[in-house]
Amino acid sequence: QCPGIEPLCLDLADWDATEAAVSAAGPFELLVNNAAVAVLQPFLEVTRAALERSLDVNLRAVLHVSQIVARQMIAQGVPGAIVNVSSQASQRALRDHAVYCSTKSALDMLSKVMAMELGPHKIRVNTVNPTVVMTDMGRINWSDPQKSAAMINRIPLGKFAEVDDVVNSILFLLSDKSAMTTGSSLMVDGGFLVS
Repeated sequence: QCPGIEPLCLDLADWDATEAAVSAAGPFELLVNNAAVAVLQPFLEVTRAALERSLDVNLRAVLHVSQIVARQMIAQGVPGAIVNVSSQASQRALRDHAVYCSTKSALDMLSKVMAMELGPHKIRVNTVNPTVVMTDMGRINWSDPQKSAAMINRIPLGKFAEVDDVVNSILFLLSDKSAMTTGSSLMVDGGFLVS
């Protein structure tokens, strides 16, 4: 659907493989960091493996890929935009989501620091913070009608997000229509955080 886009298939938790693959790609003007894992465990049962995997994918990979891409943007002297896909869970505690909420909160703050430090290079950095999105991962974690009903009842618009809801928000933040927006979090949550 998108000519000129060449996907790279790699494990973002593998620092060296990511460095090699992303450094060889480019040139870059835009970046969307969307990879994430959600390993749901009660706080008292969080495992080291779940914590490490979540930190590797949800935070370290974003930092690392963004470093590589931003360095290339700066070297080219071109303005750019980075959008990090966060979550409403960065700002609201959810049962069994201790690790996920924490990594997404860290991602929001990382994005703000990136916006501050990359702004002088004309690189904008923002996050989109969706509610549950009906991806494969969303369906797995929210397929229980009793669990999903409790969440949907807290969303004023009364539904979970579709992929296009998030994609359209990302496209806005990548575009010149948001040329004066950086360091912001765009909530795509149907009003969840105001309820």
